[in-house]
Amino acid sequence: MSVLHLAILLPLLAAPFIPFLFRGMKQIHTGWFVLIVPVVLVTYFAGFIPITSAGDVVTETIAWMPSLGINFTAYVDGLSLLFALLITGIGALVVLYSIYYLNKDKESLGHFYVYLLMFMSAMLGVVLSDNMIVMYMFWELTSISSFLLIGYWYEKERSRYGAQKSMLLTVFGGLSMLGGIVLLESMIGSYSIRDMVANSGVIAESPFFLAAMILILLGAFTKSAQFPFHIWLPDAMEAPTPVSAYLHSATMVKAGLYLVARMSPVFQESSVWLWTIAGVGMFTMFWGSFNAVKQTDLKGILAFSTVSQLGLIMSLLGLGAAALHYDGMDDNIFMVATIAAIFHLINHATFKGSLFMMAGIVDHETGTRDIRKLGGLMTVMPITFTIAVIGSLSMAGLPPFNGFLSKEMFLKATTKVFSADFFALDTIGILLPVIAFVGSVFTFIYSIMLFTRTFMGKAKFDQLPKKPHEAPIGMLISPAILALLVVGLGFFPNVLSNSLIKPAVESIYPTLVAQGQEVDVHIYFWHGLTPELFMTIGVVLLGSLLFWQMGKWMGIYNRIPHRLTLNGMYDGTLVWSNKAAYRFKDNYMTGFIRSYLIYIFVFLSGMMLFSIWWFDMYRFSFENLAEIAPYEYVLGAVVMLAALAILFMRSRLPSIILLGVVGYGVALFFVFFGAPDLALTQLVIETVSVALFLLVFYHMPDISKKEVRMRFKVGNAIVAILVGTTVTLLSFMALTNKSLTSISEYYKENVYELAAGKNMVNVVLVDFRGFDTLFEIVVLGIAAFGIYTMIKFRTTRRTKGEGAHEAKQQTRQ
Repeated sequence: MSVLHLAILLPLLAAPFIPFLFRGMKQIHTGWFVLIVPVVLVTYFAGFIPITSAGDVVTETIAWMPSLGINFTAYVDGLSLLFALLITGIGALVVLYSIYYLNKDKESLGHFYVYLLMFMSAMLGVVLSDNMIVMYMFWELTSISSFLLIGYWYEKERSRYGAQKSMLLTVFGGLSMLGGIVLLESMIGSYSIRDMVANSGVIAESPFFLAAMILILLGAFTKSAQFPFHIWLPDAMEAPTPVSAYLHSATMVKAGLYLVARMSPVFQESSVWLWTIAGVGMFTMFWGSFNAVKQTDLKGILAFSTVSQLGLIMSLLGLGAAALHYDGMDDNIFMVATIAAIFHLINHATFKGSLFMMAGIVDHETGTRDIRKLGGLMTVMPITFTIAVIGSLSMAGLPPFNGFLSKEMFLKATTKVFSADFFALDTIGILLPVIAFVGSVFTFIYSIMLFTRTFMGKAKFDQLPKKPHEAPIGMLISPAILALLVVGLGFFPNVLSNSLIKPAVESIYPTLVAQGQEVDVHIYFWHGLTPELFMTIGVVLLGSLLFWQMGKWMGIYNRIPHRLTLNGMYDGTLVWSNKAAYRFKDNYMTGFIRSYLIYIFVFLSGMMLFSIWWFDMYRFSFENLAEIAPYEYVLGAVVMLAALAILFMRSRLPSIILLGVVGYGVALFFVFFGAPDLALTQLVIETVSVALFLLVFYHMPDISKKEVRMRFKVGNAIVAILVGTTVTLLSFMALTNKSLTSISEYYKENVYELAAGKNMVNVVLVDFRGFDTLFEIVVLGIAAFGIYTMIKFRTTRRTKGEGAHEAKQQTRQ
């Protein structure tokens, strides 16, 4: 295993030790041990910056399932390195913040940090995997670990609800993405992202191109909370604040953005890709900012602001895809969109991480996040107030902070659509700058509302659960560092131009880079009197006016009933599906195994007979069959008569004996046909089965001696005839239609050379079909654990009941 693979798996490898550290060293906060992992990782990944800045990539491969085209290939280029640094860098600050936020005596930190490390490793696997099946595995691990983190305070109903909602929506998107991955592999015969980029022309010509694109986008949109799948993100706020800060600023919600950026060269030929991403992203930006204004919870405001900011970045990635339709990078008007997307990705991580930590500090030190109860905290929490002002103004897109620079580039990208003469950008593209302007107005409103309603105005300390005071210095370190980055990147944005932004942008345009061209990244404040500058001025003026008159127009949020909202539809769907499932279950779960077997037999037989008829598969011939010896006729007759006689037995013992006759008769057939191994296996199984039947039925009550006449049931007869006909037809078809060589020939030729064994049956079970045998053992093991648990639980209850009974008897005496 290479060092790069070890770095991806390091959080997972460290996770099993966390519970022992939590229990064994209670005097030290477990977070101090966990902090070592992200610090080591961010230091390690920082060493790749000179490599990716020079345009080089690093690839390490571990063979996993090469016969299926699945290998664990770690791939570091500018884009994956940027995300890896965000995941580990923000992760280190979040862990440091959590040390002071979570009480080591009251919280189950052993669980919390295991989930957090699992989440970190999953995100690293997503952004550093070249094989899409491996990436999908890590993708779903992010859903599982985020489910555990969001539901960390599982005793709260809202935590369980938020965790379930995030799991259902993101796993739905993940399964859709898996379908897209399978379709892409069927087009080019590879799961490698690099191979897909190299064969983008072949993919574009496939009839499954559009289907694969839609399925991939479903995965990206659900993970990055794009409309209408954004509804899981606000409910994820029930997680502890360190989780919210990590999930919203650098990890899970950014995975969808990474996927879109990575797959843009694959789907670059289609206008559907551009318009879908740009359109959905732009509307998500507006919808998130519009709904953020009505929130009264600090984390609720920040949650919808995250939805809005993710939509902004998504729309930039969509517009940036238009840059691939230019011959080069010189005078490429849409290159600014991709540069803005990458730059705002970094900026969002800095100001959103600091704002979530600020909200956590306010909640921690006042006991509430409700802005209706807050106010006047500036005097008692000056450092937290400063962090809030810096983060909020950057999010609003005001100078001199880094958010202003990327917001200006965003507005510039939307106004440049009229310069393109393809994909109808020069016509209906007029909607993009309009929606961008309106969304920016609401962004300005909730950003100003965030710190004014919390820290300014009249103090309401008497309404607070706790007496407010400034947070301890340890809790302020992480948000202060992020706030300093907000200011620093605002004044010196080109510090990251050639080291992180340029390599990441070039990774999105591999076809242009292959022509020897380079991206020119130069970010600066003053661009002159440009349309985007006037749009910013308009945002500030209109936003200030609407903020001043909020009381007069906030009633528009009450016009839509809850049942017609997306959340109402989601809740209604869950209720309806539960009722439908219970009703369906009550109809077919009768408690009779006979009924279940009828369902199974009818379905399988019906499907098989329909397939035989529909595809005209029924072909049979009795030529070239081996001769049947007289003793085989006799043995066959014995087996058939024994099977039929069971139906007429009125005692269990004869029925069991006749059942054994059938089994031993089949074993004799194996002997006659030259299969002693199968015969021996059949004899052992039959002997054990007969013995077990005798032991079990010995302890059952006797059959009533009163004769009960069983009525003939036409339905049962039809099912029996249907199954018998199906099996007979399939047997004749299998005997006649041999279009492929029997696999037994392969086993005969390779059983000794490949598996070094002489017993073909054992080799097939252990080597050639080893996974089948392994899974069967696992199933049996799980069943054994379940049975043991039920027996133990029953014994425990009985012991407790006997103990309670004895106690009562002693009390009476």
